[in-house]
Amino acid sequence: MIRWTEQPDHQRWLQEQFAAQLDFARRFPHPDGGAHYLDADGNPDLTRPVETWITARMLHVYSLGHLAGLPGSAPLAERALAGLTGPLRDAEHGGWFASVGPDADARDTAKVGYAHAFVVFGAASATVADLPGAAELLAEALEVLDRRFWEDGPGLHLDKVSADWSEVSDYRGVNANMHAVEALLAAADATGEGRWRERAHRITLTVLGWAADHDWRIPEHFTPDWEPMLEHHRDQPDHPFEPYGATVGHGLEWARLALHVQAALPDAPGGVTEPLLGGAKRLFERAVADGWGADGADGFVYTTDWSGRPVVRQRMHWVQAEAISAAAALATATGERVYEEWYRRVWDYARAHLVQPDGAWTHELDPQNRPAATVWPGRPDLYHSVHTVLLPRLPLAPTAPLALAQGLADSPAGRAVGTPGL
Repeated sequence: MIRWTEQPDHQRWLQEQFAAQLDFARRFPHPDGGAHYLDADGNPDLTRPVETWITARMLHVYSLGHLAGLPGSAPLAERALAGLTGPLRDAEHGGWFASVGPDADARDTAKVGYAHAFVVFGAASATVADLPGAAELLAEALEVLDRRFWEDGPGLHLDKVSADWSEVSDYRGVNANMHAVEALLAAADATGEGRWRERAHRITLTVLGWAADHDWRIPEHFTPDWEPMLEHHRDQPDHPFEPYGATVGHGLEWARLALHVQAALPDAPGGVTEPLLGGAKRLFERAVADGWGADGADGFVYTTDWSGRPVVRQRMHWVQAEAISAAAALATATGERVYEEWYRRVWDYARAHLVQPDGAWTHELDPQNRPAATVWPGRPDLYHSVHTVLLPRLPLAPTAPLALAQGLADSPAGRAVGTPGL
């Protein structure tokens, strides 16, 4: 079976989708810097604040657009960067507010690990794209993530800290650490500092160990001592960031990330290939078995309980997107036909139900695959959907910004080899 990602027509279609997505969201900049939350038509939702995590994601994707040669991307990336060096940055205590606005004096002063990981990620992409001020932002963001969030004992990041860093939340979560893995790999490529790859490797092996202990369903929520809280948010199962049970999309996302870590550290001591590749395959298999068509309709459900029964049956766009990206990564890593089949199957589903004529993705569907807005109204950002049309065109290492800078997109040789580091 010839892989779609090796077909020139499919490559062109992915390129067109990338450009269309960036065009759809071009109205995101806030006048003071940062990214508005976008509604279903791509217009700023002025009732919502400017959030750090969305701003950093927009910095990332428009930096990728600039690296890919899409005109107009750099000025938009610079507006996102201005939000992170301006109103979202806590000049008094350091780090970044969770959000500012919509009222002039309103701000959420919490320091959130998830958002800080994305600041690192966006700054790393912008550094490779050579945006003014990006390297300085990356250095600052890495220092904050390392000094304020990293716990070397467990080898994981904190979830939330007060504005002045004096109070640490009792909650510990995997989500912030998942995005930290991706951010640290990108930071290593942008700075040439290999220790960030090693940290990403350590986090990934820890999470794979937890997944193996729970039949390859990943515990997401933990006590301060990193003991799993399997019943967390049972009364709020559709929470957008901390849902109850196993999150199918995170199993798929970790499968992909494990392969990026493996490709970035092929010679790591202890032999990383088996735990990382084997873990990626098991995570994908579990997500497919539990999540796809679990209630009789196509698409991946949002969450399941610990025996694999669906809990929240909404079809989130990001879950389908991560399934495509994970299938492409596993097809690259293994050459096995089953992953190409899943890549095609989920793309056919996404094209039928999620991808709109303007290139933007509907962010949420109900169990009957009709548009819904119970968890994610509007189309707030492009992070997952841009990765879906870009990552299958790239090698597993280096990370996307550096791969684009090195001209590795749509290159069979690049996909097979890749060159970690600058």
